[in-house]
Amino acid sequence: MTEKLVILSDMWGVKKGLWITSYFGYLQQYYDIEFFDCQQLAGINELVGSKENLHKAFVNGGIDTAVAHLRKKVTEDTHILAFSTGGTIAYKAALEGLPVKSLNLVSATRIRLENEKPNCQINLLYGGNDEFAPNNEWADKLGIELDYVSNFGHEMYTDEKIIDMVCGQLLSKAVKKAV
Repeated sequence: MTEKLVILSDMWGVKKGLWITSYFGYLQQYYDIEFFDCQQLAGINELVGSKENLHKAFVNGGIDTAVAHLRKKVTEDTHILAFSTGGTIAYKAALEGLPVKSLNLVSATRIRLENEKPNCQINLLYGGNDEFAPNNEWADKLGIELDYVSNFGHEMYTDEKIIDMVCGQLLSKAVKKAV
């Protein structure tokens, strides 16, 4: 039986998300994938789409709205792969009871503000130059391991090398489970 994988976009959703199709290409034959555009989950219709306005919309209620909608839509145990703001939404939803087997978060923003960790397997990946990455003190306090890829910044998840690495890790788990 195929494992379920929920994929959450970054704050741009499908508007700047052509890179997300590479993840689907790798993962769709081994996972039953359900994709969520974070702007849609948050009820944000950002026509101007400036980074600052979009960020404000998420921080000023959009993240909480997205968490609530995600919790209604996902009702069975699932693995999650999420990027940037999507990682924040997934992390908070897991804290609020979303049935999660594993959180696989790449460049997750704002989780550094959390004081608890979800009760599931957590894989956090950041670029060595990501200004939004949690620090080691935060990770030690919560008992979470942080993985870094040197010479990459926040949007590293759009790079083919990172896509290949992240998908390889998820596929190795799926293949082990199948065997």
